[in-house]
Amino acid sequence: MKYLLHPHEIGADCPVGGKAGALAALTREGFPVPDFCVLLPNAFHASLDADVHEALRRAESAADFHRLLAGVRLSGAPLIELETAVSDLCPNGETLAIRSSALEEDGALHSFAGQLESFLFVEAGDVADRVSRVWRSAFGERSLSYRRQARLDSPPAVPAVLIQRMVEGDVSGVAFSADPVAGRRSACVVTAVWGLGAALASGEVESDTWTIDALGNVIESQIAKKPTTCRRDLGNPAGVSLAPAPGPQVSQSTLTDLQAFDVATLARRAAGNFGRPQDIEWTLRDGKLHLLQSRPITTLASMPDPDGIRRIWDNSNIIESYGGVTTPFTFSFASRAYEGVYRQFCRVMRVPEGVILQNEEIFPCMIGIVRGRVYYNLLNCYRLLTMLPGFRLNRALTEQMLGIREELPTELSVELDRVAVGARLKDALHLVRTLWGTVLNFFRLSSLVRGFYARVEAALAAGRADLERLPAEDLAARYRGLEQKLLRHWDAPVLNDFFLTIFHGVLKKLTARWIRDETGTLQNDLLCGEGALLGHEAAERMRHMAQLASRRPDVVDALCASSRVVIDRALRAMPELESAYRDYVERLGERCLEELKLESPTLHDDPMPLLRSVGHHAQCILAGSPQSTDPATKLRQQSEARALQTLRSNPIKRWFFRWVLANTRRQVRERENLRFEHTRVFGLARRIALEMGRRLSAHDLLADPHDIFFLRVDEMLSIVEGTAVSTDLRGLVDFRRSEYDRYRTEQEPASRFETRGIVYVGEQHRGVLDNRAPDGESTKGIGCCSGIVRGRVRFVTDPASARLEPGDIAVAERTDPGWVMIFPSISGLLVERGSALSHSAIVAREIGLPTIVAVPNLTAWLEDGEWVEMNGGTGEIVKVPQTGVSDVE
Repeated sequence: MKYLLHPHEIGADCPVGGKAGALAALTREGFPVPDFCVLLPNAFHASLDADVHEALRRAESAADFHRLLAGVRLSGAPLIELETAVSDLCPNGETLAIRSSALEEDGALHSFAGQLESFLFVEAGDVADRVSRVWRSAFGERSLSYRRQARLDSPPAVPAVLIQRMVEGDVSGVAFSADPVAGRRSACVVTAVWGLGAALASGEVESDTWTIDALGNVIESQIAKKPTTCRRDLGNPAGVSLAPAPGPQVSQSTLTDLQAFDVATLARRAAGNFGRPQDIEWTLRDGKLHLLQSRPITTLASMPDPDGIRRIWDNSNIIESYGGVTTPFTFSFASRAYEGVYRQFCRVMRVPEGVILQNEEIFPCMIGIVRGRVYYNLLNCYRLLTMLPGFRLNRALTEQMLGIREELPTELSVELDRVAVGARLKDALHLVRTLWGTVLNFFRLSSLVRGFYARVEAALAAGRADLERLPAEDLAARYRGLEQKLLRHWDAPVLNDFFLTIFHGVLKKLTARWIRDETGTLQNDLLCGEGALLGHEAAERMRHMAQLASRRPDVVDALCASSRVVIDRALRAMPELESAYRDYVERLGERCLEELKLESPTLHDDPMPLLRSVGHHAQCILAGSPQSTDPATKLRQQSEARALQTLRSNPIKRWFFRWVLANTRRQVRERENLRFEHTRVFGLARRIALEMGRRLSAHDLLADPHDIFFLRVDEMLSIVEGTAVSTDLRGLVDFRRSEYDRYRTEQEPASRFETRGIVYVGEQHRGVLDNRAPDGESTKGIGCCSGIVRGRVRFVTDPASARLEPGDIAVAERTDPGWVMIFPSISGLLVERGSALSHSAIVAREIGLPTIVAVPNLTAWLEDGEWVEMNGGTGEIVKVPQTGVSDVE
């Protein structure tokens, strides 16, 4: 049996520990490592009696280990082998360094720095004794305490022992190939002291420090006062002690900049050799650099790189489509759609192909996912806008549409403005072409919308007929056909949103400047009561069903609390109500909570949320809640009359105002209705995915058809088409399900935050803004629909189970189109997130429901059951004493 190894004998599976393993690898690569050998752990076991072995397995405390190992000495064959190796290392009586090299030491997760004994300047005759002391230190209180804090198994394994020729350096220190404090991967930090570096880690001596960038430039240096130095001391068991530094050395720099650069180069070479940042110990003797140790920097995994690419993530508006944790399938589906849609948008707007190619990297990264939540990659959204004319105007209007209240950091604003200006100056002809595309598309928009509706109808008619009979390969082809025909030809919705952004912003400026509407109330009132919106239709159908149900209190009770079987029986007893319900599901069955998340059940799958909402609204009617007399139409007429009356003396302004208003109304209407077409297309994609899930589960590739939503779209297709790099779908699903379950229990990332470098490395995803609740008794958001309401607030997280009483004001962190089911039952709506053009805001204006969105930290400021007065026109909210009677103006 071999008890000792030399560097060329040490392989990856040798039990030599992290320190010795790293030095062996560096030696083989030609690094300047002093000669050494390693005594293996089996030498320890060979030196123990059988009784001591057995007792060690039962020992628990440091005292137990001390008692059992007090007399342990290297002996027998291991001692003979060690003596031979020492004589080879020290042919002329050189001294040695004796250090531990535990299996867990100097690893990527734990360093064990300073936890085990080390001895320097050891004479050949004392090596065996120092080896025994290193062994015993592994079982000492200091080491055991470290293990407990690091949650490592105890008792520890005995370490290997590194026996290395001692180098008495003139200057020594530590170097980091990346900055361990700031996290900068491009900066190397070099520290140096006179003499030996043994006292450096403990902080007993001050050091000089250099920070060196990737180009080798010294970007910072600090020369410290160094009154003490670590020198050889054979009278000390450790072999060294502190001594006063010679006078000139106290203030003198230990290294020249060139020498510091050489040390930094050595650290970076070690990092390159191991493929990860390294923390090295080094010494300089007679101008020659020696590498004494190299280990991974363990702190960087929890730190972002401040020099990395800066990204800003924001979900102010996208949360309405993808709220909460979103499955991998939905995210990959949406990401592919965004990529295709915005690339197509640029082409429709006549952006030159060369410009599109120059910005190719932004299209696949328009949205991102962080801890299961979907975010806009905000800078890429802005970079997309820099390809269009009038960037500065578009930027402000887009921020308004997205519900972004915070400005970009100044340096990023300058960067984006510079890109936009540079593009305009560099390629004016191309910009003229893009402007022409904008004008052309505006006049083509109506026909594009009609064509889009026709394509959707054709695709849905072809897609819904025979999915259950198709084999998996045909389902894959059907999905690809859906992408090709619709998701890559999404011109009308994205163009409509683009022009809505412009017209809505222009209308806001005109009402402020020409009509003196500083609060935005008039603008909201002008957009009320369009009447042809799907959201309005859904609310009216809900109201009609509730009125029908209210004729039979027993039916209302069934809708609110009974099972589906009892409800179906009650519906059959009211044919008119049953017919209205069937028509609703047939017409709007895809409109459900979180409707754009493909994993969400639709009303076709589970109509209970609709039935419960009808029942709760019918209860409000029975309780005497006043029914709407369509205040939205009245607001619309009054506001328009006021605006036109104000402009009566200026026909040109009056004409222009009416033209902008008409286009804004048209685009708002189309935005809402096209959103429903979006939902219907997603519904078809969902049915295809579920059918594919059934095929894969039939072949035992998935445990359940719904597990398909834990795969990405490309993974679903690749398993059928023969391009899958992994076929263990069950294992993949189990892993992701566990990960996403954890996301649901963890603290949710902020609504807006920044990352540097790798998005998922070292980032806490916390907001850069103050997230404290507002102080005082009032706050403000964005008013979306006029009306002053005084009432009790009720927090709603799940509209399907919400129990609301007449006059209640619903409070939510976010909403989506499925929330329209509770709109007929409430007197007002307050939402923490969203924008003036979010779905809830548009539908609220249609039915005259006073609404305020984008209220900072609303859910932290209010408590369920408090009373407030809200002004849906100005966006103001004030806490008020409870009156017992809700009031609506």
